[in-house]
Amino acid sequence: MLNPKLFLNQAIFETKIDEKATRDGFGDALISLGEKNKDVVVLTADLSESTRAEGFAKKFPERFFEVGVAEQNMAAIAAGLAISGKIPFICSYAVFSPGKNLETIRTTIAYNNANVKIAGHHSGIATGADGATHQATEDIAITRSLPGVTVFVPCDFWEAKKITLESVNIKGPVYLRFTRDKTPVITSEKTPFNQRAIESFWISENPKATIFATGYMLYYALLSAKALEQKGIDTIVANLATIKPADEKTIVDLARQSGRVVTVEDHQVMGGMGSMIAEVLAKNLPTPMEFVGLQDTFGESGKPVELLRKYKMDETAIIEAVEKVITR
Repeated sequence: MLNPKLFLNQAIFETKIDEKATRDGFGDALISLGEKNKDVVVLTADLSESTRAEGFAKKFPERFFEVGVAEQNMAAIAAGLAISGKIPFICSYAVFSPGKNLETIRTTIAYNNANVKIAGHHSGIATGADGATHQATEDIAITRSLPGVTVFVPCDFWEAKKITLESVNIKGPVYLRFTRDKTPVITSEKTPFNQRAIESFWISENPKATIFATGYMLYYALLSAKALEQKGIDTIVANLATIKPADEKTIVDLARQSGRVVTVEDHQVMGGMGSMIAEVLAKNLPTPMEFVGLQDTFGESGKPVELLRKYKMDETAIIEAVEKVITR
């Protein structure tokens, strides 16, 4: 059942669940931060509307910098601003930032532990019709490999807003991952958020598998858990909003409770959240695992729901992965 302690949206299993884009939560949070902290500044690479930075730009034009289609310059300028005492947010599509400007982020931001917040938008195959060139499916692997970078992947609008607000309290570089399309609102404004801990959104007394999900894919994991329960298979569904640093204790505890693990993400399975879980368990508690995500392939143009089905990342695929890992 849904964990009642987390004040989750009880309409999650209804046909017409409320949907909002995580990028909108980011945009709302930027305005709130601008009102509270005069050191917050925002930079975009000619994508203020798509990244929802335009609200901040209109309200605080003196703290908004449009650098044009020059992602490397944007990262380097932000590093300088951070070292000078500002808290810069750099906004672009994730294929461009951190994708195109990886070396600049690595050398000017991460290496200097500069207090820059990197907002990567249009992530995953959920970007849909824009196709493989604009579907960032490697960005978690890129950013979590950089020393000292905190990596957040919110599950919905409210968590995106809370994570963005929380990011300014972290001294050092932070990567924030957002999706373009509207996704189901799983949590509520009152749902507690702890960036250091993994929360179990679906709980069972005798779980046969733990499903670790990140981003909007948490919704499909919860649908799968409910369907599995009706088949007599109890599971735990854990939300990983924080990919790095890893909450190793909770990962091990949840894996120990069920003895089996399935990871779910809109990202390449190599190097992503699933790889992080595997690394933690390999050190502490080797556990049978299955991975739901892109299996060493690019996406293509199409509606998000169609792409999830084609690449075996929807609730049917998650159910099959759970049933498979139970047999191991």
